[in-house]
Amino acid sequence: MMRFFVLLLFLFALSLGASSTDKKIKNTSSKLHKSSKHYSSLNKKMANTARAILQQKRALQKQEKHLRALQKELSLKELSYKDNTSQLKLMKKSQDALANKQVKIENKLVFVIAKSVSLSVILDRELTQNEESLMEFEVLKTMLKKEKKKAKVLSEQFVKNSKDIDFLKQHSTLLEVAISSIDTKRMKLLKIKEANKKALAKLKKDKMAYKRKVQALLKRQNQLKNTLAKLNIVKIDEQRKVKQERERKDAFAKKKIYLDNNRPKVQKHGSSYQAQKTKKYRGPKTIAPLDNYTITKKYGTYIDPIYGIKIFNESISLKPKHPNAKVKTVFNGKVIYADKTAVLNNIVIVEHRNGLHTIYANLSQISPNIRKGKKIKKGYTIGRVKDELIFEVTQKSYHINPIRLLK
Repeated sequence: MMRFFVLLLFLFALSLGASSTDKKIKNTSSKLHKSSKHYSSLNKKMANTARAILQQKRALQKQEKHLRALQKELSLKELSYKDNTSQLKLMKKSQDALANKQVKIENKLVFVIAKSVSLSVILDRELTQNEESLMEFEVLKTMLKKEKKKAKVLSEQFVKNSKDIDFLKQHSTLLEVAISSIDTKRMKLLKIKEANKKALAKLKKDKMAYKRKVQALLKRQNQLKNTLAKLNIVKIDEQRKVKQERERKDAFAKKKIYLDNNRPKVQKHGSSYQAQKTKKYRGPKTIAPLDNYTITKKYGTYIDPIYGIKIFNESISLKPKHPNAKVKTVFNGKVIYADKTAVLNNIVIVEHRNGLHTIYANLSQISPNIRKGKKIKKGYTIGRVKDELIFEVTQKSYHINPIRLLK
């Protein structure tokens, strides 16, 4: 009996030691190191939005450069524009005066020519050869000579006046072209300013929407971490987490809207990045949680292209090719968590052998017979997903790239 009692004590001591070891393993530092090989990117929708914002910023930079050059050109031409405008006004007056003068010259010239023709007709008639007729002939001849001389002078005046009018017209046309060019550039300047104003408003709107998406992504990650921490699956350094959250908010607050010349520098201290311990998976390959899917977000580190913050993604996102797709557990195991959350929708966590856990988040619904403590087989339907499944794998406080489990 005594031996049996001693044996029980020995077994109890062993179990306490094993429990302590497990606890130490579970509470190992949760500081994560980025995977050396597996870098991931934003999902397609966010990547496209980020790309569009960056393109818009570059277009605005180009427009601003053109705008500054145009403003400089207009300021340099402002003085000549004023001179040209006042000169054109004077020329218009001169043109009007010359036009009036030309009409008068033309009328006089027509009258003189008509008079000359009349005199020529009279002189061509046969006059009687007497003294009186000879005197009349000489008088008419002298008059015709004077009229012809007057017609020549008027004709020369008419030609000169025509040349002056043509010269003024040409010079006025050049001035009008120069003035019109500046006016066109002014209108272009106003249009660019208006377009810039609209583009800037759109950029701010797009950036705010993008910021909300990034924050939602980070919030989702944080909630998943907190859930895992509560279940003692991973351990989170609360002080570091608070510091990182503060630095992340600073990164969002300090980021300029546009006209930063290049991509933002990566936030090196904290931000939304927390280095994680990644463990290489050495177990057997298994089935995927979805039958047909595309990977929209990979496991690992990526740098947000807009805010330049470093984010470590501990999961992969799988988008089903069919709506309301079934989600299956990938190994035999026991359900240790099955509940709805505010941010991640429904979550199911399954515990497997060797401290392995698989996490299925963002489920649109959990199967009615799935509850905490239920043992399930590989391939068992645990729920359905409409949008995309967040699939995460941990082993004793280490994160594993989920894609390494799949065949």
